[in-house]
Amino acid sequence: MNTGATSRQNDDMPIPREGILVTQLLIVRDVARSRAFYCDILGAHALRDGSPAILRFFNTWLILSPEGEATDDRPGVDARAPGEAKILTSALNLRVADIQDIYERWLSRGADFLTPPKQHASEIRCYLRDPDGHLIEVGQATGTYA
Repeated sequence: MNTGATSRQNDDMPIPREGILVTQLLIVRDVARSRAFYCDILGAHALRDGSPAILRFFNTWLILSPEGEATDDRPGVDARAPGEAKILTSALNLRVADIQDIYERWLSRGADFLTPPKQHASEIRCYLRDPDGHLIEVGQATGTYA
């Protein structure tokens, strides 16, 4: 199945010619602030500014959409950024080739990691949060997953 993206305005826009293309929707409190975080600190590329913003983030896309009330296609469901920082309901999971390089680069740009990278049975991993509290896991495989 071909899942290549194409658009009249920009070939990087997440518009599949056929099949399915996966994007990640993040509900944020301030679209411009979140766009700056993902672009300036993590290295994403803005394809569409405004609200919502669409970012190309390595081999995926992030859609940064503001909080809001229910809509006609989402009746009874308000859009809200994470509220409780101590509860994990989902995380953007990034798999990297060199976690120490990513950690040091993003730290130098202002990322606020929960801890430095930690060795676990089959991977090294660490976590950071975006400005709205979305948890981001960064991991590097070190062995075989059981």
